[in-house]
Amino acid sequence: MAVLSKKICTIGDFSVGKTSLIRRFVEGKFSDRYLSTVGVKISRKPVNVTNRAGEDKSVQLLIWDLEGHTKFKSIAPSYLQGSSGALFVADVTRLETIERLGDHLDLFFSVNPKGVAIAALNKSDLLEADKLAHLQDQVKTEQGDRLTSLYFTSAKTGENVETIFSQMATLLV
Repeated sequence: MAVLSKKICTIGDFSVGKTSLIRRFVEGKFSDRYLSTVGVKISRKPVNVTNRAGEDKSVQLLIWDLEGHTKFKSIAPSYLQGSSGALFVADVTRLETIERLGDHLDLFFSVNPKGVAIAALNKSDLLEADKLAHLQDQVKTEQGDRLTSLYFTSAKTGENVETIFSQMATLLV
């Protein structure tokens, strides 16, 4: 079976958990220690999926972990170039990170108008269910037409981490 390589980017403000989600997915590990990503870090992981025709495919995800600082926005388009999809990450405990999802989506789609966008509302283990439901409604209202899907995630517990990356791989074949 031939392996198909697909570049995806993780995009979001600083300290929303982009690196932690990737580490949980790629290595199956979580750390409470905060490490700021400088520039970009690239991870790889093969994912086996079934396409629409029912064929099994192997997809090598090239996951670009982009730093989340504002000064990065000027060079971000060069990193986003050639990306088939993006995982937009926000922290459910910091409303401003959710409010900036639109800006991140604008930037991504300006470079990749046909790209796939999935949102991860991360750190969902830290908020009550009724507050999570309210945030989900807010994001769907504001960004729903641009997002393929929206998930509550937790790098700490592993909630929906495999799901978001598997869905991305499936959508890209």
